[in-house]
Amino acid sequence: MSYNLLANKKGIIFGALDPASIAWKIALKAKAEGADFTLTNTAVALRFGQLDDLAEQCNAKIIPADATDIADIEKLLQESMDHLGGKLDFILHAIGMSPNVRKKKGYTDLNYNFLNKTIDISALSLHKLLQTALKMDAVNQGGSILALSYIAAQRTFPDYGDMADAKATLESIVRNFGYHYGKHNQVRVNAVSQSPTPTTAGTGVNRFDKFLTFAQELSPLGNANAESCADYCVTLFSDLTRMVTMQTLYHDGGYSAMGMTPELLDLIHDTLQSQQNKG
Repeated sequence: MSYNLLANKKGIIFGALDPASIAWKIALKAKAEGADFTLTNTAVALRFGQLDDLAEQCNAKIIPADATDIADIEKLLQESMDHLGGKLDFILHAIGMSPNVRKKKGYTDLNYNFLNKTIDISALSLHKLLQTALKMDAVNQGGSILALSYIAAQRTFPDYGDMADAKATLESIVRNFGYHYGKHNQVRVNAVSQSPTPTTAGTGVNRFDKFLTFAQELSPLGNANAESCADYCVTLFSDLTRMVTMQTLYHDGGYSAMGMTPELLDLIHDTLQSQQNKG
């Protein structure tokens, strides 16, 4: 069901790769709500992904860009404004990648060159995007810029590795740049902390299937899927949330507010008791 929440709004969506991507679902939902936008990803991702299919469904132009490169960001913003016929109303930053996680490097054995890449790609790219957009006056007053995060920015998840540091930095940028963008242009900057979601990137985390199961059992509403995340993000692009900024907003079925459930407590106790008895 469409509510026409984004009628006449223009934007850019970063990070869609394939139908499993949260950004892919957000693009489809934004289009259904009346938005026009460009799509962007790195040249490498465009070769291996399926973005052409999404562009056709959304009647959207694809503009390749490296989000860590200022010149590419400038080109992307200018070409998007030229193509869409004016300044932007929303931007989705759905970018995250860790060479250490991909190489199965544990948190106490990081390759620091890889760590620098993780922070640059997954967090500093947001600052570069915000700073460049502000300097170019690329976003309309009342516009909304949204980044995707995960609760490992706030709590310890050992298998999440250096991505936790990147997400913590990302959320700090949301708060700090959100102040400046709000004062200068009344532009909102927020992060959505999503449930573990089986995307191409997410499933690369060690023991991801167990992350997924544990979160499902702990969350009163269960895990929030990519489609429901898209619904939520569309409201944050819309004028309905025009006074929400500098926030990390948890979209996780209640997981972030939980400590333990009786069912999980019993299961853990019984499992440990069984192991002790066997020992």
